[in-house]
Parts: sequence; C-alpha cells; structure tokens
Amino acid sequence: MPRSGPTAADDVRRLARLGTLAASVAGAGDAERKRLVGGAYCVAYPVVWSGLTQGLERRRGHNGCAVSVRHLVDDCFDRFQDDVEAVVHDVVHRSVRPIDNLEAWIGGLLTSATVDGHRRRRGAIGALQRPRPPKWLVDGLGGDRWLVHLSVQMLVWVGNPAIAGSQVWPTEAWTDLRCRFTGRWDAGDGADVRRDIDAVLRVMRTRPEWYARYVEGPLGHKHVPVPRFAPVDPDGPQLHALDLVGEGERDEVHLRDLAHEAVIAIRARLRAGEDAETVVTEVITLVFGDGAGTLIDRLPHQDDPGGEHVVRLLRDRAERARIVAAVLAIVKTG
Repeated sequence: MPRSGPTAADDVRRLARLGTLAASVAGAGDAERKRLVGGAYCVAYPVVWSGLTQGLERRRGHNGCAVSVRHLVDDCFDRFQDDVEAVVHDVVHRSVRPIDNLEAWIGGLLTSATVDGHRRRRGAIGALQRPRPPKWLVDGLGGDRWLVHLSVQMLVWVGNPAIAGSQVWPTEAWTDLRCRFTGRWDAGDGADVRRDIDAVLRVMRTRPEWYARYVEGPLGHKHVPVPRFAPVDPDGPQLHALDLVGEGERDEVHLRDLAHEAVIAIRARLRAGEDAETVVTEVITLVFGDGAGTLIDRLPHQDDPGGEHVVRLLRDRAERARIVAAVLAIVKTG
C-alpha cells in the first residue's frame, strides 16, 4: 500500500474540489503523478474497506478477515488491493468536475469501478470480460444445462488469478455446485465433475483458435500447479519433470492440501456434536502425526519421521490446549 503523507491526500481533495484532479494527474511529471496517485490511494482505501471489502468478507464467512485490513489473509488482501487499484484508476481519470466530498463520491462508484477493474484485468490476460458460451459450444454440449453452466464457470475461472491447490480446475467446489445444480448428491468424490470438465474441454478444442485465445492463453497466466511428487510412468522408470520450484514450495502446497482436508474433517465431526479437543487431537495426529508417514524423497535427517514432533507437542497438555484453540479459531473463521 503506497504511504503518502497527509499533504498528498489533501492536495488530491483540493484538486477534486476544483474539478481539476484528472487534468492535474494527466499533465503531471512522473514524480508528481506518483505523489498524487499515492494521495488518491490514501483517500480511497478506507472507503473501499468500509464500503465494500468488509461486507464482502463477512458474506464469505471470513470473520477474521473482516476485522481490519491487517487481518486479511493473502488471497483476500490481493482482492482488496485489486479493488483499491480499480477505484483509484477511476478517481484519477473521472474526476473532471468539482467534487466537494471526495470520499462520498468514491463511495458512489465502488461497484462500477471494481466491476470495470475486474474486466480490465481479465482482458489484459486475454480472458473473456463477460464470459458467455457461444452458440456452437452450447450446441456441442447438446444444450445440457449443467454442462453449459460448467462451461461458463470454466471461462470465468481461467481469468481468475486464484489457483486450485495442485490442480488446474477447482473440482471440489464444482462438485458441490454440481450437486446443488442437478439435485444429485452422489458425486462426492469429484469423478463426475472431472468427466464433465473433460467433456466440455473436448467441445472447446474443436475450435482451436478460440480455445487457445480464451482458455489456454489465460490459464497460462496462473501460477503453475505444483504436484507433490514427480510423475511415474507405470510402464517404465520414473519420469523426472523439469523442477520449476524448490522443495519448500512443493512442501507448502502439500501441507496446504493436508490442512484443507483436516479442516473439512474437523468441521464435519464438530457438526456431529463430538468433543472439540478430542476431534482436533485425533485429526491433527492422523494428518500430521502418527498417520503422516515419512516422505520418501527426503533423507532421514531432513524429515520428521512419523510426525514425531507433532505427537510430542500433543502429549504436552499446555501445547495441546494451544493447538486446539488455534485450530478451532481457524475452523470458525475460515
């Protein structure tokens, strides 16, 4: 977040009252332009937080993120930054008439500015700004309502900077969406969704130029999904792919996936009325302790065999209470 002194913010408000803010920014040199844009950030970000982001985080169930800007987790903070940037873009381009109360004026353009900013970011990487399935795609999918809806979700997803852990597509979220959309609740393992994704991709690839431009191209701007282990050829020796990242990043992805599964299991058991300390202790032990197993791609001194460190912590009453409290806070606010 740019940090400008009150003078820059005051100058921005003064120029807005005169109706010359946009012209002043456009005609300023590099240093002065940066100073005025920084001042616009100082004016805009509290309005974006209170008028947009805080409410969005509460509706998402992110109660921890809704406490303050400093409490936003990485993904939520990135979204907040994108929204502030979009609002500032409109402030320094659209303030061509006198504005007596700049903060109030910004509050009135939050929705339009952030929607336009979202579309600009999608357009910058080649994704469709308003994803809609073309007629040939609808026809190729046989007009199936779920598959057509899924195709729209895929077109939206390719322009979204988020990633789905170590996967290309967020199959878990779409499994739940499929169940609610079709009324069938027998696809919990995600296999049906993966088949549906493949079916949509087959039709999309019948128009190679369209597919390359609106699907493959935008997907290439996402961070590369990182598999935990190198791929194995069942008919031959192990295949060593190009190592694009280090062990630390692969481990982080692996631990994030494990943590996600642990949170799901803990929430399910808590909803069933089980004792919180027992649930947390058993799940953490299974996922990160006794049940974790030794990583076979590490030397013995580089790994924690059998999750011994976690088990030792859970045996200590004070440490166990600290871990349980921390996990329950995550489960309730995540």
